Amino acid sequence: MIETEEQARAFVADLCSSDAFSALERFAAELLIEAAKQNLIARSTTDTLWQRHFADSAQLLDHVPRETDGADAHPWLDLGSGAGFPGIVMAIMRPEVPHVLVESRARRVEWLERMVALAGLKQCRVVHSRLEKVESFPAGVITARAFAPLPQLISLSARFSTTGTTWLLPKGRSAAQERDELDSPQRAMFHVKQSVTSRDAAILVGTGRPKTGSRT
Repeated sequence: MIETEEQARAFVADLCSSDAFSALERFAAELLIEAAKQNLIARSTTDTLWQRHFADSAQLLDHVPRETDGADAHPWLDLGSGAGFPGIVMAIMRPEVPHVLVESRARRVEWLERMVALAGLKQCRVVHSRLEKVESFPAGVITARAFAPLPQLISLSARFSTTGTTWLLPKGRSAAQERDELDSPQRAMFHVKQSVTSRDAAILVGTGRPKTGSRT
């Protein structure tokens, strides 16, 4: 379990190139500056930035199958990217993979576009829209952090999934309960993985295209 900022930085550094880690450090520095202007992250997390946000995002890579990684892979879709977690972190750590970051709030979109430009992320694009209005495309990976309640999240984003899509949904201590409350076919898609950054957090990891069905 990661318990210090030093451990969090080391964890992230081990998962990416030195160039990517330098880009993440620049992103972190800009984030602290911007956070004083708009509510990008909770102020209580500024002293644990790498543990609460960067390592928390980076750990998702441990659950990405190799076939979804690469320039020819389907895009990674991040829903409600907000401050850039996990979308910007993932795009920096895997710059060869196409990424699509969807965000409806104008100021957040401006921030995300600045960070994409700062990191030189040629394979990453920011879409200023509500997800309902985004044209469908097959996603290799779907991520979402505090985007919507789980049933709504699945309903809104199912059209982007294929039988091979990987779902990576960071959750709090209610992860298992949220999964168990899904309809039976959807519930079977997901399993719960313990977060490495908090004993009170978990990740819902799933594969496939959600089906509809009755609760059992």
